[in-house]
Amino acid sequence: MVKIYTRKGDDGSTGLWYGGRVPKSGGRPEAYGAVDEAASALGLCRVEAERTDPDLAADILRVQNELFIAGAELATAPEATGRLEAGVTKVTSEMVDQLESDIDRYMAQVDLPPKFVIPGGTELSARLDVARTAVRRAERRVVDLKTAGELPDDTALRYLNRLSDALFAMARYADEPNPKLFKGRT
Repeated sequence: MVKIYTRKGDDGSTGLWYGGRVPKSGGRPEAYGAVDEAASALGLCRVEAERTDPDLAADILRVQNELFIAGAELATAPEATGRLEAGVTKVTSEMVDQLESDIDRYMAQVDLPPKFVIPGGTELSARLDVARTAVRRAERRVVDLKTAGELPDDTALRYLNRLSDALFAMARYADEPNPKLFKGRT
């Protein structure tokens, strides 16, 4: 049996990648914890999307994997960021660009109402809106790191900002009564 507890955090601290310990309530654990929460919320979205829209489910799974990359970057002390690998443990500009493409692709298939959208048009859209708000919380935690001078690169922040927009677009797409299959996916 593999034991998952180490007892090292019993004092209220947690370890960062490449060494060092910080309080569990510190800015870095708050940021990567919020990213983890968003990835978990997206798991509920993906389960529902797998039943109704495999292409959407695939996009959600890709984003979940990218959130693990963002989490790894945020769990690394600023002085160790040189050890991160683009696309593996560090968010890339290409990931941000892909989200912009996703946003355009989803929004091209929906008609937005002229007023605010109330979440809950469908179960999947409601789940996506919950995930979107979790991403917004993560974004605010990363802004806190940036404000404190603890964010050496703002690509992860740009990624989270764009991801919340992408999840809004996906949710509006999931609101549509008969979502169309994508043609010419990028």
